[in-house]
Amino acid sequence: MAHNPRLPEQDKRDWLRLIRSTHLGPITFHHILRYYGSAAAAIAQLPEMAKRGGAKRKIELADEKTIAAELKALKACGASLLAWGEPGYPLGLMQLDDAPPLLAVKGDPAAVTALPGIAIVGARNASAIGQRFTRDIAAALTQRGFAILSGLARGIDKAAHEGALAADGQTAAFIGTGIDISFPPENAKLQDAVAERGAVFAEMPAGTPPLAQNFPRRNRLISGASLGVLVVEAALKSGSLITARMAAEQGREVMAVPGSPLDPRCRGSNGLIRDGAALIETVDDILAILAPQQPRQAAPAVVPKPEPAGDGDLTRAHAEIGRLLSPTPVLVDELVRSSGLPSAMVNMVLTEKELAGRVQRHPGGKVSAA
Repeated sequence: MAHNPRLPEQDKRDWLRLIRSTHLGPITFHHILRYYGSAAAAIAQLPEMAKRGGAKRKIELADEKTIAAELKALKACGASLLAWGEPGYPLGLMQLDDAPPLLAVKGDPAAVTALPGIAIVGARNASAIGQRFTRDIAAALTQRGFAILSGLARGIDKAAHEGALAADGQTAAFIGTGIDISFPPENAKLQDAVAERGAVFAEMPAGTPPLAQNFPRRNRLISGASLGVLVVEAALKSGSLITARMAAEQGREVMAVPGSPLDPRCRGSNGLIRDGAALIETVDDILAILAPQQPRQAAPAVVPKPEPAGDGDLTRAHAEIGRLLSPTPVLVDELVRSSGLPSAMVNMVLTEKELAGRVQRHPGGKVSAA
């Protein structure tokens, strides 16, 4: 799939207003955009959709004042909005069901996304040897034509970006705050350097502080934009292991560097190897794994076609899907099979229930009662 032409500015404002409305995540955004054809048309239908879904309160639509303030904040820090499908949007992310409709970006995203990306993540309290290894392998990978992707955290993330920059290579950072926030604060200069020589991406609105719940969401972007994820030092309970799990779910390669069994920082990464991740000691190990993928770089996604709405009774469909849902996540395809309803009808019911705050989306195409 090639990138699309740039989205008109008014359409981009409508997209921003739609994604900033309550109970509306990326999966629902993409579904209703396909269904109604434009964000403006979808916005007009949101209150009625939420009502059918069982909302007890009126849905809160993002107003023009809020959108104007966010756009002003982006401009003030030298950032802009990049829409799904536009030139520079990471092709790997375009494959994901929950791809962000809009990313705030600083720098030159096209220069980074033109190259196959490898994500490098690991411990924030990384050892000196772990950081040295990371800088060296990041530099070597950029010299072989790869872009280095990471999250601008302390430790391994920082070393990965530094190694790429030192080798005059391309690097991109995906951050869990607003694009105008530097976290941790001591990485502010590094963040500026990454933006100057590569690109910094943020899904969260400008001004969003470093909230713990946003970083796992950010991690799916690091893995999704890459061909594979290399983990260098990770404890048993680590955000890096979340990134590795998401990479596996997204069909990306999972790789890890072995470490001492006496070092708690290596138990998670060693565990990944024990569970089937590729053991990495040199850059050639990575090239051997990723060589078959390099010609295609990031595999293009199939452009989703608008789905027919179906002629079923929405009232009956809501009752049937409500009966089938439980707190345990279930595949949407299973709901289609069990209900006997058209796929488009099931997806619309789930969308309306999500807008009403009665359905929760999960990775892997699963949903549960909220």
